[in-house]
Amino acid sequence: MVGIKDVAKHAGVSIGTVSNVVNRPEVVSAATRKRVLSVIEELGYVRDESARQLRAGRSRIVALVVLDLGNPFFVEVARGAEEAAHARGLNVITCDSGQRTDLESSYLAMLAEQRVRGVLLSPVDTSGEALKAFRRSGVPYVFVDRGVPADQASSVSVDDVAGGALAGRHLAEAGHRRIAFVTGPAVLAQCRDREAGLRSVVDGSGVSLTVLEATALDFASGRDAGARLLGMSPRPTAVFCANDLLALGVLQAMVGAGIRVPEEMAIVGYDDIEFAGAAAVPLTSVRQPARRLGRTAAELLLAETGDGAAAGHQGVVFTPELVVRESTRTRR
Repeated sequence: MVGIKDVAKHAGVSIGTVSNVVNRPEVVSAATRKRVLSVIEELGYVRDESARQLRAGRSRIVALVVLDLGNPFFVEVARGAEEAAHARGLNVITCDSGQRTDLESSYLAMLAEQRVRGVLLSPVDTSGEALKAFRRSGVPYVFVDRGVPADQASSVSVDDVAGGALAGRHLAEAGHRRIAFVTGPAVLAQCRDREAGLRSVVDGSGVSLTVLEATALDFASGRDAGARLLGMSPRPTAVFCANDLLALGVLQAMVGAGIRVPEEMAIVGYDDIEFAGAAAVPLTSVRQPARRLGRTAAELLLAETGDGAAAGHQGVVFTPELVVRESTRTRR
């Protein structure tokens, strides 16, 4: 690799002059600056930004680790984080754990080694060994899409218990007495909270609840869950899914089998991603403010790592909203 010494030698100037051209061009004469920039272009020199940041003791990189970048919800979270970071002259790198604790652990170890400014983390498991090891690194972090006690860390989340209750109440009030809940891996606290909210409404109300656990929160798992629902007797008349990708998979399975939605099967999702409203049967969904989640989490992280670093952690909890569309309707 071409180094700063090579540029200085070819341009006939000191290393300090090259450094000034790169970092403080206003202090270098126009003629010298032009000559050095010409050599930089000729040799293809790229400054070692990581080394510069280590010398300065302050990285310009914020990392975002999410459960699944294939989910448009997390794409919006990333956009919100980027908005806040870019406003401060910082950059965001995004890592996809794929809902795997081993991959999450690998990413966190790498980010600690790179001494990033801080990490925004949507964790697979908040109490896992990977997170315990990362805490020892001293790298600041904020949980996003997962609430934790303020004595542990700052966090930005949505009240998923309330969100599950919104879905359950909507279906129960529509007259459904056989409801299924399609959830994701049990390790995910979001799924457990959404189920708890649903149960708070239906338990003891005469509504039967069937829980189907999917291996992942994705479209294919939703389609598989839909096939399982089709094989049940008696079949539930409504299904609430832990996220929209699962719900869209269930919807495809129902439509493919000739099951009328919502007449024979009402479907509710969670997140309200863009595709929810654009589905063949527009999907009723519990809306999360994804971009605000990412932006707020990044702002909390930057407040904790800035020059006037904020004292103590904060927990921000947003309230979900039910968006009713054609995939559910009042039964009469």
